[in-house]
Amino acid sequence: MKSRLIYAVLALLLSFSTLAQEGHPLEGEWNLIITEDGKEVPSWLEVRHSGNKTMVGKFCYKFGSARPVAEVKIKEGKFSFSIPNQWEPEGFDMQLIGMQEDDQLKGTLIYTDGKTYSWVGSPAPDLPYNENPKWGKSKKLFNGKNLDGWKAMGQNQWVVNDGILTSPKSGSNLVSEEKFTDFKIAVTFRYPEGSNSGLYLRGRYEVQIADNKGLEASDIYFGGIYGHLTPNENVAKAAGEWQTYDITLIGRRVTIVANGKTIIDSQNIPGMTGGALDNDEAAPGPILIQGDHGPVEFKSIEITPIAE
Repeated sequence: MKSRLIYAVLALLLSFSTLAQEGHPLEGEWNLIITEDGKEVPSWLEVRHSGNKTMVGKFCYKFGSARPVAEVKIKEGKFSFSIPNQWEPEGFDMQLIGMQEDDQLKGTLIYTDGKTYSWVGSPAPDLPYNENPKWGKSKKLFNGKNLDGWKAMGQNQWVVNDGILTSPKSGSNLVSEEKFTDFKIAVTFRYPEGSNSGLYLRGRYEVQIADNKGLEASDIYFGGIYGHLTPNENVAKAAGEWQTYDITLIGRRVTIVANGKTIIDSQNIPGMTGGALDNDEAAPGPILIQGDHGPVEFKSIEITPIAE
């Protein structure tokens, strides 16, 4: 009798384990497109199980960082969750309601002001990783003379002074005209006290640039992939000093060497960060420099694309 009870308990535990391993078809990473007042904006959703029954996740809106979802509720073929305000205007918690049809998602987003927007979602693509890349020829993205090869996303405040690319005040982001898949990029930059900027890889993944010296390492501070990956240490120098990033991006894997120290080592970026140009992750993308937050200067920007 006792042995039968033990076998029954083991069988029950095994069934729970198998169920957890099989997962739910909603689990995974999803790239969402939200239609807001006729404009399509990117967003991102991750869903996974926690224990045997609860579904949790992360959600990244068109701005801000990816934020945790305490519970994704699933009922009668629909799923839903709410998100407290981050940088949105005051009002209600945002609510996302959706349903899954085969390998696609669709639904509505209720914004903090009560407006409702429609959205659709597709599975985030697998991005192949090349373990033995052959690198092409390095080139300067910033020529030290002018803004050739770049365009401002709005009213331009970017200037070149004495060979330094400068955004003297908050204004427009700056985007490279050339697009890239896998690459290595080396930048030398500095910022004044209290400033904040960022370098977007493929226009989708922000490496944070900010005056965070002395703070505990965080995914929203210096060297982090904003809202996703935390550096193993904060190596930011004081404001006003020249600093360096040497970044390698192959597929989803990123390595960041900041001021000569490896702070993120071959980690997968799960999805877009807030402020991304798009979430078409399988396509090449540009380099974007954030200029809509605070002043920043770049002395050099050099990129080495992977050889085709």
